[in-house]
Amino acid sequence: MLEKYVVVDLEMTGVQVRIDSVIEIGAVKVTPDCVEYFQKLLKPRTPIPEYIEELTGITNDMVNEQGEDADEAMRAFFEFAEDLPLVGHMISCDYAFLKQWNINKGYKYDRLGVDTLKLSRQFLPELEKRTLDYLAEYYDIYRVTNHRALEDAKATNILYRCLCTEFEEEKFENAFRAKEMQYQAKKQTPATKRQLEYLKKLVKFHGIEMPEGYEAFTRSEMSRVTDRLLSQYGKMDKEETQDA
Repeated sequence: MLEKYVVVDLEMTGVQVRIDSVIEIGAVKVTPDCVEYFQKLLKPRTPIPEYIEELTGITNDMVNEQGEDADEAMRAFFEFAEDLPLVGHMISCDYAFLKQWNINKGYKYDRLGVDTLKLSRQFLPELEKRTLDYLAEYYDIYRVTNHRALEDAKATNILYRCLCTEFEEEKFENAFRAKEMQYQAKKQTPATKRQLEYLKKLVKFHGIEMPEGYEAFTRSEMSRVTDRLLSQYGKMDKEETQDA
């Protein structure tokens, strides 16, 4: 079992790193001296999809009223986590979002990690499922709420310690070591002037408001928002698009 580590769980608007946003960070830092907790709601640049609201209970109203600036929240998390190894359930997904943020800011970010999903697949192959929900029930791990970042991070920490206690024998020692994580990230570029002009014409044509935070959209985010508006409201007349 690792002596020092940080269990992290992110809630996002989706799982596509280049177009989705983190809406909540929860983490548990474990050291020989103490256990510390971290939790923040973030204001995403795009609305939270309805199915994510239903899954997590995190609504657009919640993040608008209680959410912190995304960059400030991320910086606070990295300060909290220091350079400790990360533990998570399907940690590769969370790590991708964390690394992408750093790449976008021009920072280098490489961490070692332990994935409780991989461990459970290796040592509990007989189970019907190995989702965090299923494993929490299997090990009788209590959560106040499911699919909230801090509660899931706490549950993952208990799951990790259960797996270590049960299966960390000498012959399996390597399976429980923190390993280098891989994610090939490229810096996301800001939306182009052409994209911005098209979006402005589109919202004007349909008589709707500009999406919140559009000034900071990346090219991928701008494409996603534009596609969503086109799907919801329809295209413009050809006369409106010829110069867009």
